[in-house]
Amino acid sequence: MNQPTPAIVAQSAVRRLPRWALLLLCLAYVIPGFVMRGPWRSNDMEAFGFMRELALGHTSWLAPKLSGLSPSMDGLLPYWLGALSLQGFGWLIGPEMATRLPFIALLVLTLGATWWGAYYLARTPGAQPVAFAFGGEAQLIDYSRAMADAALLALVATLGLAQPSHETTSYVTQLGCTALVFFAVAAMAYHPNKSAVALLIGLLGLALSGAPTMAILFGLGGSLIAFTQHSWGDNPGRAHRQARIWAAAWLAATVLAAMLTTALDQWVWHLVDSVSDLSGLLQLLLWFCWPAWPLALWTLWVWRRQISSPRKNAHLSIALLFAGVPVAACLSSTPADRALLLGLPAIATLAAFALPTFRRSISALIDWFTLLFFTVSAIAIWVVWLAFQTGYPPKIASNIARLAPQFEASISWISVLTALIATASWFALVVWRTSRNRAAIWKSLVLPAGGATLSWVLLSTLWIAPLDHARSYEFQMTQLADEMQKAQATGCVLTYGLGRSQIAAVRYYTHVDTALLRHNPTAPCNWALVDADRWAGDHNIKLRQGWNEVSRITRLSGRKEVLILLKRTDSAAVQ
Repeated sequence: MNQPTPAIVAQSAVRRLPRWALLLLCLAYVIPGFVMRGPWRSNDMEAFGFMRELALGHTSWLAPKLSGLSPSMDGLLPYWLGALSLQGFGWLIGPEMATRLPFIALLVLTLGATWWGAYYLARTPGAQPVAFAFGGEAQLIDYSRAMADAALLALVATLGLAQPSHETTSYVTQLGCTALVFFAVAAMAYHPNKSAVALLIGLLGLALSGAPTMAILFGLGGSLIAFTQHSWGDNPGRAHRQARIWAAAWLAATVLAAMLTTALDQWVWHLVDSVSDLSGLLQLLLWFCWPAWPLALWTLWVWRRQISSPRKNAHLSIALLFAGVPVAACLSSTPADRALLLGLPAIATLAAFALPTFRRSISALIDWFTLLFFTVSAIAIWVVWLAFQTGYPPKIASNIARLAPQFEASISWISVLTALIATASWFALVVWRTSRNRAAIWKSLVLPAGGATLSWVLLSTLWIAPLDHARSYEFQMTQLADEMQKAQATGCVLTYGLGRSQIAAVRYYTHVDTALLRHNPTAPCNWALVDADRWAGDHNIKLRQGWNEVSRITRLSGRKEVLILLKRTDSAAVQ
């Protein structure tokens, strides 16, 4: 016996969320974090370095290298996108911002594809609310739009999305392509041609972004869902007859993605032998997917009878596929957080389907918790900003000086004004939420999304200067450039013990060519830049002979990093 849907939604509960408000929220979430900063150390600086090398024509587009080193992050597509954007717009907006344009577009794509994916899943027959005896239940389009709004709000509210989605790395490309494939399978029964294009682009993009295994799993899973669905789209009978065609299309796109991956030698595996840090993974799942994961679990519980019914589970099986594969990858591969990132659009969609089953008391609990949490967070961010501007409270100011040594505070009035507008908007949202639209189905996710956006905007404006000082190489590389100018170190520099991001920073900020000292000990370079710890610990006497120390450049933030500038002795100098 088929159980009725657990969703009970009246027409009054699917009032439309104003489009201007939703667009402003997305704009406030997307732009901060991409502007007003330099490339940060580790993945961000490394990716920028490879993009710059491609744009300058210093390396092959099929096998990018940086001083002879391959990227530590997999994939080719993110480097291609950044390099092409740098070639096209670098002269206009600067190289750093130019490389971020494609990734801004990818984040926008993620938000848009999630909205449309949730919209079409909510239109499936099994997702519809219970029909009332005397009418008044939510209408199809209005209900689907409200659920899509809720899914987008849940995605924006997710804590783990903020920082990784604002980097210029392959993980952002993977996220955008995953969201595109998610939209493709959700809309297949409604717009087969558009979905086929989105499917092909998404799977090929995943394959070229360092996630070919995910592309294959999504492709095989999507074809299985399409083949087994009995009720899909506005015309279930017609959709059932075309299911085999869609399944074949999924398989064809999957095979094409596998062939492209093989042709470009892009197969990568990052499997772990065993899950040694289970508590760490559980903590990651708890905070990274908050607050969407409790709602997603609630959805699986209240919709559990529909999951086993082929006639009513299209919206659940699709969302489960795109959430389950990344969660499994998180538990079995590294880096775990970046694998889990790809599941956030589907987890947010699952969270949205919990809302039609909520009682008023649960909604009130979410609202009060969110109100207190983000209000306290905003106050804390403002207090810390005042501390590094004024030195009071002194304990907080001393902690900031320890984390960002040699940082000189200054006030950016544009940042302060933006932060004030964001804070005022938060309090206006709280008043608006508590006074109107109490029946709207998406009401429980307005404050979480608004609070997450507020925190991100405040961090990206008030704290951006000390964060950029602590997390970028610019301050250290400026000191290095001054020392090299004093020593008249020009031309090329050999490096030893430096990571890819450090080498990229040296090449970008000092405008010199680099090569690896260990691989090129006799290279025609009179200068070398080495990591102090690695250099002191190397016992290769032959490699260390013939060099004199010129100066030391120290980066104090985080762990202490000391670079030593060396010059060949006169007897070994290259003429």
